[in-house]
Amino acid sequence: MRDTSGSAPERFTELCAAVVRRLPFGLSAIVAPSMLGFAVINSFTFAVDLALLTLGHGVLGLPLPVSITIAYVCAFALSFVLNRSMNFRSHAPVGGQAVRYAIAIAINYFAFILGLGTGLAALGLEYHVSRIVAGAAEAVFLYCVLRWVVFTDTPGKGTRSPAPTRRQPR
Repeated sequence: MRDTSGSAPERFTELCAAVVRRLPFGLSAIVAPSMLGFAVINSFTFAVDLALLTLGHGVLGLPLPVSITIAYVCAFALSFVLNRSMNFRSHAPVGGQAVRYAIAIAINYFAFILGLGTGLAALGLEYHVSRIVAGAAEAVFLYCVLRWVVFTDTPGKGTRSPAPTRRQPR
């Protein structure tokens, strides 16, 4: 029988590490488990984003920039909580992380979401497709920011393990 005594974040990290170890073509040497965890979490929150965008613009008839903004804020609040607790497993004070995250999200919002997403829609690309294109660009930016700027207290958590060190005799 499988041991289920670990916490949900521990199991999530272990699962991501197990999947990464099995990646083909030498990708396991390149892809960190936290990158896979980010992809899983943010795929889920991106689906939440698209659902809220569709609800706001497609169902309620809100203007597209308003719908994008509401969906974006809700999805990224969820993303922060899930990445902090499940993926990067941070225990640092949340205040500083939330400020760094908010700054990154603001940059991301104006550059990729409103800039690229709304721009592509204005050029005639269907709004869901423009949001998906913008989402791909933001994914690269946000993973880097989360890993190396926001959750700096978690070196090694969710990343490839360093080579084991030999214990020195006393």
